[in-house]
Amino acid sequence: MFSLFNTKKKLLSTGILKGATDWHSHILPGVDDGIPRMEDALAVLEYYEEIGINEVWLTPHIMEDIPNTTEELRARYAELTEAYSGSVKLNLAAENMLDNLFDERFAAKDLLPIGPMGDHLLVETSYFQPPINLYGTLKAIREAGFQPILAHPERYQYMEEKDYEYLVSRNVKLQMNLVSLAGGYGKVAQEKARTLLAKGYYSFFGSDLHRLNHFKEAVNANALRKESVEQLPGIQNFIS
Repeated sequence: MFSLFNTKKKLLSTGILKGATDWHSHILPGVDDGIPRMEDALAVLEYYEEIGINEVWLTPHIMEDIPNTTEELRARYAELTEAYSGSVKLNLAAENMLDNLFDERFAAKDLLPIGPMGDHLLVETSYFQPPINLYGTLKAIREAGFQPILAHPERYQYMEEKDYEYLVSRNVKLQMNLVSLAGGYGKVAQEKARTLLAKGYYSFFGSDLHRLNHFKEAVNANALRKESVEQLPGIQNFIS
C-alpha cells in the first residue's frame, strides 16, 4: 500500500498560482518562438484568470537570432493591451540573452527592465555553455544599477552546484520555471529544480509559457513531491 506521504500533487492543487505573478512568459504574440497569434494570447490570459494568476510579465526574447527592438515590442504590447479587457495585469519586459546583441543594447542603455521599479533585468544564457565573461557581465549589470535575474538556471546543463552557490553569493537572483519542477523539461532539470528549491536559492517563479497546452499539462501533472510542495511558498512572489 502506498503511503500518503509519497503521493504526488499537481501544481494547481498547491494554491501557489492563486494571486500569483508570472515573472517570465512568452505570451506577447508573434514576436518570438512563443505564442504566435493574438487570439492565442487572449486564450492564455483567459486561462490565467481561471486559475487565479493576477499579474504577468511579458518577457519576449531579445537575442542575436531574435533581434526584437524595444520600439517593436512596445508597439505589439500596446496592441495586446488594447485587445485584452480581462483582470490579469500585464507588464512588458524582456528575456535578454547574454550575447553580443545584449552588449550593444546594454552599452546604449536600450533595455526593457523588469519589476515595478524598473531596476531588474531578466537574463539567460545558452543551455549548453556559458557566454564569455559571464560573471563579468553580471557584475557590470549590477554596477549599472540593475539587479540581474537569471532565468531557469535549472535548465543550464553546464552549471553545477558550485556555480549556483557562486551566483547566489554574488546576489544574482534565480527564477524557477514551474514547468521544470513539474517535469516538463525532463528528469535532469526537474531534479535540479528540486535541489535549488530545497536550498532556498530561488527568488521568483515563472511559467516560461510558449504554448498553452504544454503549460496546462505541467500544472495538471501529478508530479510534485510533498517536500517540494512545502518549499514552494518560500519563493517570493514580488520584487523587493
